[in-house]
Amino acid sequence: MSSFLDLGVPEDLCSALAERGITTPFPIQSAAIPDLLAGRDVCGRAPTGSGKTIAFGAPLVSRVRKAAPKLPRALILAPTRELVAQIQEELKPLAARRGRRVLAIYGGVGYQPQRQALRKGVDILVACPGRLEDLVGQDALRLSEVDIVVIDEADRMADMGFLPAVRRIVKATAASRQTVLFSATLDGDVAVLTRDCQKDPVRHSVENDSDRAGTAEHRFETVPPHARVQRLAEVVGEAGSTIVFCRTRHGADKVAKRLGHEGVRAVAIHGGRSQNQRSRALANFTKGSALVLVATDVAARGIHVDDVACVVHFDLPADAKTYLHRSGRTARKGASGLVVSLVAPHQVGDRRKLEHELGFGSGSAAPSEGRGNRPASGKPRRRDGARHRGAPARTRRSSSGEDRS
Repeated sequence: MSSFLDLGVPEDLCSALAERGITTPFPIQSAAIPDLLAGRDVCGRAPTGSGKTIAFGAPLVSRVRKAAPKLPRALILAPTRELVAQIQEELKPLAARRGRRVLAIYGGVGYQPQRQALRKGVDILVACPGRLEDLVGQDALRLSEVDIVVIDEADRMADMGFLPAVRRIVKATAASRQTVLFSATLDGDVAVLTRDCQKDPVRHSVENDSDRAGTAEHRFETVPPHARVQRLAEVVGEAGSTIVFCRTRHGADKVAKRLGHEGVRAVAIHGGRSQNQRSRALANFTKGSALVLVATDVAARGIHVDDVACVVHFDLPADAKTYLHRSGRTARKGASGLVVSLVAPHQVGDRRKLEHELGFGSGSAAPSEGRGNRPASGKPRRRDGARHRGAPARTRRSSSGEDRS
């Protein structure tokens, strides 16, 4: 099995990775790092949690040159504040080994600290498109010297309407740049972005399969509306660290408050909260002082937290794509996990449609009968059971708004 050193990552950066326990490359890292170190454009298809940040980050840090004031040399674009902050934190130890500075740029916070940092010189800029364009318009920085561009979670950029801004930003960078794009899907608008912004890119694809991400246990439980919060508290008690998805901001706040009444410490994260509130909620969940993070879909798109034991769909997702994206918050990097969907009695038809889209098979038993069904080959396993109790058989699985989330 190859090591990061075998892939061409410089020894000092390998040492920085090893200090964090990162020694064996994931598939997307093994595939992409040699081409990225060679300066090639890369178009990568890989799910959330597959190790993309190190895949593009280690080569970027090894190649990026020192920046002059207001003239960054490398740019990483991401769709959400939380994802931008997490990329910055992951790259800081690597950048420190090379004497390079990393700055996160996003909305919801004051402009002045960001402008001051840019005046001092930032080698690697990690940014949300909206705030970055604002700062460019204020002449706080220029992009003409950026010769490495990374577009992360391009499919989420498309979903959130950011692609026009992404195109404008990329066009303002150096014509001779290296352009790197990662996305869970490479069709539709993402394919157009690749055609317009990249030059003969090398393509690498990592599937959402069990050899790396594990296989989550998927449960669909029919629960009366008045009993859903109580059942949610029971699931959390069984599983541990849990992310709960609600359809609306109001719903997320209400669920977090009612979990508190059940004796479960929960925090909510959504676009109606300030950046400080969002950061504090995420920090409390990450360090374990809150057992539950209740989130809306848009706000959760940038949340990358390891060791999440369970995902609960408190409100059923609209489609299979959203289901897989939400569910991907657990079963990351080979770990196990549990995914529970709380289904109201009047939503049985919606549940069956969703199961069909997911390939969970047909002929499902009534929830109260608790008989498991194995879906089509290669799909995640699930178990029926309206009030399935006992130790959850944990085995985990699969997929991430900016200032406007």
